[in-house]
Amino acid sequence: MILLDLSPKFSSEAIMFLKVFCLCLVFSAFADEIAEEEGVLVLTKSNFDTAVNGNKYVLVEFYAPWCGHCKALKPEYEKAAQELKEEGSEIKLAKVDATVESELGEKFEVRGYPTMKFFRDGKPVEYGETHRDLAFILVVGSQIYRDLESKESKAFQEAASGIDDIPFGLTSSAEVFGEHKVESDGVVLFKKFDEGRNNLEGEVTAEKVSAFVKANSLPLVIEFTQESAQKIFGGEVKNHVLLFINKETDKTFDKKLEDFKAAATDFKGKVLFIYLDTANEDNARILEFFGLKPEQCPAIRLITLTDDMTKYKPETDDLGTDSVKSFVQSVLDGKLKPHLMSEEIPDDWDAKPVKVLVGKNFHEVVRNADKHVFVEFYAPWCGHCKQLAPIWDQLGDKYKDDSNVVIAKMDSTANELEDVKIQSFPTLKFFPKGEYKVIDYNGERTLEAMSKFVASGGTEGAGVPEDEGEEEEEEPEEEQEPEDDSKKKDEL
Repeated sequence: MILLDLSPKFSSEAIMFLKVFCLCLVFSAFADEIAEEEGVLVLTKSNFDTAVNGNKYVLVEFYAPWCGHCKALKPEYEKAAQELKEEGSEIKLAKVDATVESELGEKFEVRGYPTMKFFRDGKPVEYGETHRDLAFILVVGSQIYRDLESKESKAFQEAASGIDDIPFGLTSSAEVFGEHKVESDGVVLFKKFDEGRNNLEGEVTAEKVSAFVKANSLPLVIEFTQESAQKIFGGEVKNHVLLFINKETDKTFDKKLEDFKAAATDFKGKVLFIYLDTANEDNARILEFFGLKPEQCPAIRLITLTDDMTKYKPETDDLGTDSVKSFVQSVLDGKLKPHLMSEEIPDDWDAKPVKVLVGKNFHEVVRNADKHVFVEFYAPWCGHCKQLAPIWDQLGDKYKDDSNVVIAKMDSTANELEDVKIQSFPTLKFFPKGEYKVIDYNGERTLEAMSKFVASGGTEGAGVPEDEGEEEEEEPEEEQEPEDDSKKKDEL
């Protein structure tokens, strides 16, 4: 919980400044021996514990002098510290040069720069994206109540305790009431996008305040970037509708985005509206995941972030507001069937020992009552799949003349099945003849072990089910410290 007293001693300019630059973190006074640079407290191994344990709230920036992002943040960080000092505020900011204080960097698992750590009662809460969030401009929640001990005030504080990334404030000041044109007790959410503010209607309970803040704390339409991904995927709204569009070449980009935003108003809190720039190479894998190519865009898809990651495709290419609304509502009402990708059946799909399956011929082959079918579900970019490929080809060669066995493979990045869900690559599944059931193979990926498994009709050597898959794809790393000056980088 980040809770402020919004009394008149804070100017409105200072309050707005804090919303953007320091997340309104409240600090106690620091000991005199802690040095300051432009209002920012300089922490070292010798004074770090004293600072964070002796104060209720401490925001610490772990930085590297050569880091471009750190340099960009420095003047804004210092300006925030100085402004707070001039106001006589208890709010202060601190920093640690992690290239010098390496033990502190290791202790708090600093892997990139800048890394922000918020210490509350001496315990760290990581803000790995804080330097990005500062530029993105977070919202601020503000409750305006004359009676700070009322039932509503307590409900508000309970809600605040469960939301760490948005600052909350309480006030009984008539001046603040007047400045923000609040005529009676209530909850107001101030933000730097869309409407600018939202007022909570009806009864004030902790549950309603929490839901109100979460429903209004993101823009109606948000661009998908590395910076925004955490907010998009980490939220409670699991229905996401995505507009794939080229910001650089689409001459009607602004109009399409305006129509998309107009459609979003009816689904606030139920569906996130997101757009992706197809010109950005970082989004290429996402287009592939939805079976789209840049030349097929602009296009819209909807996905539900459940275990099955169900995708939906509109029945029309119309991107107008009414069409988008109709599409989203049909998904929410359960009237639209999931969209399953499938490549066309290759002319030579059965020409080689390892048969090539796609969505359109999968069930025809697998449900053959006269043959066992052993299938590798793979991704073309997966390193483990590439390692398995020659062994899988050997397995195909071994059974190419066996009329009872089919060895096959399917590219699961381009083909999807309603009744077989693939969560990692490679995934090996055995479909015994005579009945349509699935046996997962988690045994050794050797020719000998897999041959024994096939020969037994899937009854021996399947292995113990694994809790986690072996997907190759890795998340992008934060900016890392260079080994020498020739390797310095400023990009994340």
